[in-house]
Amino acid sequence: MSVVKANWSIWTSLVVLAAIAVFLWRSPLYGAEAPVTIAPPAVDNPKTAGPLQTAVLAGGCFWGVQGVFQHVRGVKQVIAGYAGGDKSTAQYDMVSSGSTGHAESVKITFDPAEVTFGQLLQIAFSVVHDPTELNAQGPDVGTQYRSAIFYSDDTQKHIAEAYIRQLDQAHVFSKPIVTRVDPLKGFYAAERHHQDYLVLHPSAPYIAFNDIPKVNNFQRIFPDLYRPQPVLVNEAPPRRAD
Repeated sequence: MSVVKANWSIWTSLVVLAAIAVFLWRSPLYGAEAPVTIAPPAVDNPKTAGPLQTAVLAGGCFWGVQGVFQHVRGVKQVIAGYAGGDKSTAQYDMVSSGSTGHAESVKITFDPAEVTFGQLLQIAFSVVHDPTELNAQGPDVGTQYRSAIFYSDDTQKHIAEAYIRQLDQAHVFSKPIVTRVDPLKGFYAAERHHQDYLVLHPSAPYIAFNDIPKVNNFQRIFPDLYRPQPVLVNEAPPRRAD
């Protein structure tokens, strides 16, 4: 083989590999799901002053879910944890088996005068995860990665069910929404090293590929709700590990 042909072959191979890399990066099977611009819920609570409220949501690995909601104006705390199963099995290694009934979840404490429960659902459906994926999100597969809303009262249940109907009837997504709406029987905080994980490890391959794009999409699609400084679980300012 001549030097010219050899160089051409190498160059062609590099171009092909680059094209494959771009395809994989953009594919919804790899990396963050593409954001979807959706209407706000027609049924929602008005913004009114009052006691802090909580919402417990699940939508894949809790690192990224927590990381997005930590940037929402009006959110006071976001704790990564487990919901849907018993307290005795609320441990990461056990939950990862997919047999405990738990879903990796986040407990969001928010000021109802600044952000509503319905707006949190809008963010979840738009940029946090794909609500049409059954028991999976991105590279993660199992019931522990299911899409779920764990309601704490009848009002939250009504808002969640009405919003899912609204989005399905509008055919916002190419497939029906499979998000479960279940009563909250208990929420159990995850181990300390799982808290603030996105903030502490922004350059970790999993985070950089799957979760940082979600935060960027949130900032772009919901600029009025985005806060640059995330609210953290740990009081001390985090030291970036990488």
